[in-house]
Amino acid sequence: MEYPKPFMQKKELMDMGLTLQYLNRAIAAPGQTFAFKLDPSKKTSPYIFDTQGLEKWRIREANMQNKVLQRRTTIA
Repeated sequence: MEYPKPFMQKKELMDMGLTLQYLNRAIAAPGQTFAFKLDPSKKTSPYIFDTQGLEKWRIREANMQNKVLQRRTTIA
């Protein structure tokens, strides 16, 4: 996926077609380093995404889901 900017807000990514649920899952992913608050001291500060890190995570996530699906079909 091509991103127009190196750092984007959640709203901009949603306008590109990513869902709110997917972005929230990315934020909550253990060990992630690509999503952070613009001002961590403020509760309502918007999240900023490093698009290069997000893309790497998205590809890894898709590969893991494919492996799980393959395992499920071979177990039966």
